[in-house]
Amino acid sequence: MTKATHFVALLQSHIDGDDEQFLSVAMQAAANEARLGHGKVAQQLREMVDDARARGKTKARARAVPLVQPRGELASLVAAKYVDTRLSSMVLPAELRDRLQRVILEQRQVNRLRQHGLQPRRKLLLIGPPGAGKTMTAAAIAGELKLPLFSVLLDGLLTKFMGETASKLRTVFSAMTETRGVYFFDEFDAIGARRGERNDVGEIRRVLNSFLQFLEEDDSDGLIVAATNHPELLDPALFRRFDDVIEYALPDAQVARAILEGRLSTFDTAPVSWEDATEGVDGLSQADVARVADEAAKRALLAGRDSVETTDLLAAIAERKAASRR
Repeated sequence: MTKATHFVALLQSHIDGDDEQFLSVAMQAAANEARLGHGKVAQQLREMVDDARARGKTKARARAVPLVQPRGELASLVAAKYVDTRLSSMVLPAELRDRLQRVILEQRQVNRLRQHGLQPRRKLLLIGPPGAGKTMTAAAIAGELKLPLFSVLLDGLLTKFMGETASKLRTVFSAMTETRGVYFFDEFDAIGARRGERNDVGEIRRVLNSFLQFLEEDDSDGLIVAATNHPELLDPALFRRFDDVIEYALPDAQVARAILEGRLSTFDTAPVSWEDATEGVDGLSQADVARVADEAAKRALLAGRDSVETTDLLAAIAERKAASRR
């Protein structure tokens, strides 16, 4: 970014009230100053951002509203927490970001939509490879809407006893009518697998039919977010029950560079040839690329440098790919 672009981004984030984005842009400005050789200014900006973030967390803890913790049987079925994740902390392709922002906007304007007989999107199916950002998306939606995130615990939900899983599903859906939040079903193919493709056909069919019924009948204010790495395993009937099916993909070179630059914003990355550094990221997920940045940063620090070089990133990419093949 140029200085003018930084200024526009800072002003926009201030208008939007997005403190985290404001601080992220400030860190990008610090990195730009470091590349220009203005080390003292860069360090001053970094220290101010670190101080602001520390004070922000303290204030957040002071004003946090205690979360209503699940009780009884529900306590073994969902894990509840508040999250600070925001969409601005995610590096996403423009089209994907637009679709998620539309979901959040519809939720924020829910009363306006309902005045005209319209319903907001609130049942989402996220599909794509591991590490592509599906779980983080559920957290970001909860964070943006300042809602609790309820992660459904499959080991507590799925049982071998006939009818018991469907009963537990009913408990989860009943909770949605009582407590508004983001209800996240990860590894959703465990529930939504095609009927007739398993040995325990009868029970799986009952569980899936129950989920389809609960999903269709649900008219709560909560958001249902389901995620799977294996959409090919899902029963076709599920897709039309969701308001939106959002597909994730492995990052291209442009997205990978944005992840690396964001993760390394406190380092001088002027020596990096980004074309060379991102050439080998094919096959790596967003989570893998973030780990590459962390490993490259550690290499630089342990070598006594405040700058990350192309060789640091290439070595980290090679390590990550070797680890993923094991």
